[in-house]
Amino acid sequence: MISMIYFNVIMNNRAFAELVCERLAKADLPEKSGLQYTDSYTLLVSAILSARSKDDRVNMITPALFSVASNPKDMLKLGYDALIEYINTIGLYRNKAKNIIKLSEIIVNEFDSKVPDTLEKLIELPGVGRKTANVILNVIYNQAAFPVDTHVFRVSRRIGLSNGSTVDAVEKDLIKNIPAKYAQQSHHWIVWHGRRTCTARNPKCESCTLKDICEYYKQNSN
Repeated sequence: MISMIYFNVIMNNRAFAELVCERLAKADLPEKSGLQYTDSYTLLVSAILSARSKDDRVNMITPALFSVASNPKDMLKLGYDALIEYINTIGLYRNKAKNIIKLSEIIVNEFDSKVPDTLEKLIELPGVGRKTANVILNVIYNQAAFPVDTHVFRVSRRIGLSNGSTVDAVEKDLIKNIPAKYAQQSHHWIVWHGRRTCTARNPKCESCTLKDICEYYKQNSN
């Protein structure tokens, strides 16, 4: 658990967050999503499919799916039963299929087949939570949005970017403290750092570029 003393020292200004971003910027981390997509709609579908599933697993099934339904109109033509045949190897596929068909209908009828570009409109779509909405805003619409997935939540709390106990609290801390010049890339850096180095189990602390400023390493290095 991150100490309150440490949190109060570093979070009163943005210097720590900027230092973290500067370190991650030099760590040769991707500045893109791990999901394969071609536009806003395919990213939205992929992001919904990735809930409680790994990106690699989603990327295995979406090429075939998007070859027949890469836009909301074609997805509606494909239909629920056929969609299931493409996605039934991932978790919660029935519920995900239901949401994809429903949101495709809404996008066609209410948004002229275009994926909305505001948080408020995105989170009204079936199956779209705040994290998925922020992925679209960050990746597609180049907004300073911070999607908080399991990696971002874990890494942010470990290294001291936030001591928030909820996803929303961590997101607020990141919005408050990440400098604007890193707003687009930092989400991707933190995700990939969490996948490659700051893993849930057995984090590779000794090779981490942040170990000398990381509260988790400070508390566990002995």
